[in-house]
Amino acid sequence: MDTAAIAAIATEMSQTRAAAEVQVAVMKKAMNLQGAAALQLLQAAVQAPQPASNPPHLGNKIDVYA
Repeated sequence: MDTAAIAAIATEMSQTRAAAEVQVAVMKKAMNLQGAAALQLLQAAVQAPQPASNPPHLGNKIDVYA
C-alpha cells in the first residue's frame, strides 16, 4: 500500500468514528428530551383534578334481565 491510500483510509475511519459519536450524542439528547416529556405528562396526570363522583345510589345495580 502506498502512503496516500493509508492516509485516505485513516481519514475515512476518523470521519466514520466522528459521525458515529455525533449520532450517539443526538440519540442521547432525544432520549433525554423524551424522558423529560414523559415525566411532565405523568406529573400532569397526577395533578389533574378528580371529577365529582356520582351520588351513592347511582351505578350500584345492573339490570341484567332487560
